[in-house]
Amino acid sequence: MLCAAFSAGFVDAIVGGGGLIQLPALFAGYPGTAPPVLLGTGKVGSICGTTSAVMRYMRVVRIPWRVLLPGAAVAFLAALAGASMVSAVSPALYRPLVPVMLTVVLAYVLWHKDLGARHSPIAFSPRRSYVALAAITGIGFYDGFFGPGTGSFLMLLVIRLYGFDFLHASAGARTINVATNAGALLFFGIHGEVQWGLGVALGACNATGSVLGAHTAVKHGSKFVRVVFIAIVTTLIAKTGADAWTLHH
Repeated sequence: MLCAAFSAGFVDAIVGGGGLIQLPALFAGYPGTAPPVLLGTGKVGSICGTTSAVMRYMRVVRIPWRVLLPGAAVAFLAALAGASMVSAVSPALYRPLVPVMLTVVLAYVLWHKDLGARHSPIAFSPRRSYVALAAITGIGFYDGFFGPGTGSFLMLLVIRLYGFDFLHASAGARTINVATNAGALLFFGIHGEVQWGLGVALGACNATGSVLGAHTAVKHGSKFVRVVFIAIVTTLIAKTGADAWTLHH
């Protein structure tokens, strides 16, 4: 479980998708535990990892807080709302959609070969702001409700709508991801759906992996992050597709 958390932190700090390592490990390791408790416990690990990654990125990448904080605030509230739905609707309903959404992300990145190659932040018009906040609301709700793949969706959004390169997008996406994790964790924590001992242990391993992942991304730059992004998203499509197939057969 702790090795899975470390691996999840490492991958998530670079391109996102760590939830698809940590969450299945939790469900497999604690089959008798209620899903909301596992989701809440996983969020402890995730928020430790994303926060550690942001702190590492801040040392070498300029994070535009003024641009990202409105999105982070919206993401926090959306994730809080998403987490509140876990007990009412099974997160398993999302599983068949995840590989489809990830395939769209991968196809878009492969089709636009120069996407994320240059860091050219875009000045926001009101219309672009509304589009960005609407997209972040949807992703935030998804992260609170289920979560796996959130980091990859956020990276594409930050690259496409904010004009960041892959390295800056990784830092920006992690910043918003901290907010989504915090929103979901607040709900699960208030309702007692967190195993804090296990969560803190996961968090320590996730944070260690995240610091190493962020360091690796900074060291090798944007082109490396793009290659890893394509490789990880391809792997996630195969993994989530297999999970969805198993679920329905």
